[in-house]
Amino acid sequence: MEVRAVSKYLRVSPHKARLVADLVRGKDVGDALTILKYSPKKSCRLINKTLRSAVANAENTKTMDVDNLFIKTITVDEGPRLKRFRPRAMGRATRILKGSSHITVVLSER
Repeated sequence: MEVRAVSKYLRVSPHKARLVADLVRGKDVGDALTILKYSPKKSCRLINKTLRSAVANAENTKTMDVDNLFIKTITVDEGPRLKRFRPRAMGRATRILKGSSHITVVLSER
């Protein structure tokens, strides 16, 4: 049995979010929440919120024991990019691409 939670259109680049996702992949939920709580990155807060949503989904199904949950898969996919322009020298402009992410967390029981 698996439960999942998805957060879409989060304003953090996928590369930065994948660094944090690699820290908690395969860990127990309690250990993962502790790691995310004490890590200083912005994406930790977003992944923590998604992970808590998946745990709440597991509680509401009433078929899973919350104490035995672990992160089976966690994926960070690329969302749409915001395109912005920044002024440069001699009247030119350069393009700035601001990334967004879709985070998917799948929990399972041991």
